[in-house]
Amino acid sequence: MKEFVKNLLEKLKLIYIWFTKILFAKDHFKVAPWTKLWLNLHGYLVDQYMIYDFKHRGSKEYLAEFDWYRSRNINGDYSFILNNKIVCADMLKQYTNVPKTYVTKVGKVMVMSDNTIATDEKILECIRENAIAIMKPINFGKGNGVNLITYENRKFFVNKQEKTDKELLDFLKSSKNWFLSEYICQGEYLNRIYYRTANTIRLITLRDPDTQEFKVFFAVQRIGTDKTFPVDNGSRGGLVSCIDLETGALSEAKTLHNLDVYDVHPNTGAQIKGAVIPNWLQIKNDVLALANKFPYLSFVAWDILVTNNGFYVIEANTSSGVNIIQLWGGQRNGELGRFYKAHNVIKK
Repeated sequence: MKEFVKNLLEKLKLIYIWFTKILFAKDHFKVAPWTKLWLNLHGYLVDQYMIYDFKHRGSKEYLAEFDWYRSRNINGDYSFILNNKIVCADMLKQYTNVPKTYVTKVGKVMVMSDNTIATDEKILECIRENAIAIMKPINFGKGNGVNLITYENRKFFVNKQEKTDKELLDFLKSSKNWFLSEYICQGEYLNRIYYRTANTIRLITLRDPDTQEFKVFFAVQRIGTDKTFPVDNGSRGGLVSCIDLETGALSEAKTLHNLDVYDVHPNTGAQIKGAVIPNWLQIKNDVLALANKFPYLSFVAWDILVTNNGFYVIEANTSSGVNIIQLWGGQRNGELGRFYKAHNVIKK
């Protein structure tokens, strides 16, 4: 009975997701209403019709947006470890570099890193001392709810908008379930491309269904723009460049919000295509070793920030949107599709 109820709740959750995330999803391209309906009924977004070029390629080679939502249960009962960013950071800091957490807010309670109650003065003093910090929601993804908080010239700013002490505190207190963490300075190669956002690598590890060994499946370099500040997320319109897994070289960049291709950054003019990530093979091997520390997590989408002295794991995710992967070709009959079939996410 317990298992029946659990499965029923999962199905109801998926129905809710289809209505809210598929049927009524925001789109950036205009197509005929009947085309949109067909796409939605098959689990696709209007944007995917355009960026995958279904008009000329068809949809048979591509995983749908709804397939991604179904994939979020691949790690089963262990998914919560990655879905909660505080729990995830506490787990990972035993093995790798993660940003320090300064303040955490759950419900109405705010706590400092030393587990003392976060008074107004403690919070303000923490931001003054560190000068810059990142505010993130504990459970949300896709860059939603991420804010850059800074202290410059004796003034506080949220995403470069000046705030008084009271305005900043009111903003923090009115926001739900967040944590304030250390701002990590990215490597020089990233600053050359675009310096206003932290530009992270999305690197995916998975357990190969045939060999049962972990492997690095795919990686992209995400790059922010003036329009996406303060985040780099592809879902917010950030640039996405495919990383050659053998060399660490970047391809041209694309975005999920238009059909343009970028060899150089649209705001800075810096070269993207052909840029090489320093110490790439070491980074790849280190993340693969990290994946092996957690044998119960068959799929992890790691968000890492390369610095001049190694890298930090900014967060780890129990799934990854298929858009940024399939910008470079359909995966229904590719490696990700085979992995999904092995885990009963898709049937064919």
